[in-house]
Amino acid sequence: MSLNTPIFLKEREEDNSKFVEIQQSQTTSIAAEYPLQNLCLASQEVLQKAQQNGRSKCLKCGGSRMFYCYTCYVPVENVPIEQIPRVKLPLKIDIIKHPNETDGKSTAIHAKLLAPEFVNIYTYPCIPEYEEKDHEVALVFPGPNSVSVKEISFHLQEKIQNNVGGKNDDLDKPFIKRKKTEEQDLNDSKCKDTTLKKIVFIDSTWNQTNKIFTDERLQGLLQVELKTRKTCFWRHQKGKPDTFLSTIEAIYYFLVDYHTDILKEKYKGQYDNLLFFYSFMHQLVKNAKCPGDKETRKLTH
Repeated sequence: MSLNTPIFLKEREEDNSKFVEIQQSQTTSIAAEYPLQNLCLASQEVLQKAQQNGRSKCLKCGGSRMFYCYTCYVPVENVPIEQIPRVKLPLKIDIIKHPNETDGKSTAIHAKLLAPEFVNIYTYPCIPEYEEKDHEVALVFPGPNSVSVKEISFHLQEKIQNNVGGKNDDLDKPFIKRKKTEEQDLNDSKCKDTTLKKIVFIDSTWNQTNKIFTDERLQGLLQVELKTRKTCFWRHQKGKPDTFLSTIEAIYYFLVDYHTDILKEKYKGQYDNLLFFYSFMHQLVKNAKCPGDKETRKLTH
């Protein structure tokens, strides 16, 4: 009997190992199927009621919309604004929208609706002036020169040092005076808050981004890429990798990474409500019997 015990234990360990593997596989499968299931969201009852009642009037322009007006950036009449969550962000966000991007399909508007004090949307070719503040602004866009969120602080600090070291406006001054000026500039820069203060996103289809991205007004900005996140957007573009996110996904995932990697704080769902509209629409599309159904298109627009 004692001779068979090790064999029994070995078989039991193998069974347990297989059970764990199956559980992990099931968990991964569920997470892939329901990527937004663990968000800390405000009650979406107001959206459920609005869906049942159908399209409603925008109190600003009078247009007929579902959930919110994508022109005025406000909820519609049957979605009381006090029932929409407000999200406090750790920095300002600028969104540069392509003029040909369909307003009704843009998820960037969600950010403006849910964090209006922190988000501004500009339609290209209108771009804010960043040249004098490129040490505190970054652009989220993939590319060979992009850095990770963790590397942002290092590269912004490097920008400040290069800017200070590159000054040669006062070469005609006596050496002693010039040296004092340079030292003062360096000391002043150390006193400045070098934390990232604003993040820029481009809102357009991926085929249209090049025109905005190559604009000279954005060329001096530090470029950041979210390399580990995958989209669950229902309008995923053919031929593009699943790491190409919708605008609201990019904003949300950037802020989550910024919170943990830069602010060094534990993330407890502080920005989850940025996906308040997105997660609801995602579920509507998922539940629809046919992706091409006219009613589905109404709801998701």
